[in-house]
Amino acid sequence: MTGNEVKQLIQSAGLKCWQVAELWGVNDGNFSRRLRRPFNDEEVKRIKAIIKELEKTKTA
Repeated sequence: MTGNEVKQLIQSAGLKCWQVAELWGVNDGNFSRRLRRPFNDEEVKRIKAIIKELEKTKTA
């Protein structure tokens, strides 16, 4: 999955990249640079899990 696709996934969930970066354990600047390269399947799975977790707290 490309960085743009990951960014779209985050934005379509109504979230900001810095929120995902925070739970991933990196600062938002490093996450932004990471978006320049494709993500492997494990990274995509982890990002989707983080998005689900953030969506739960957003609705609570």
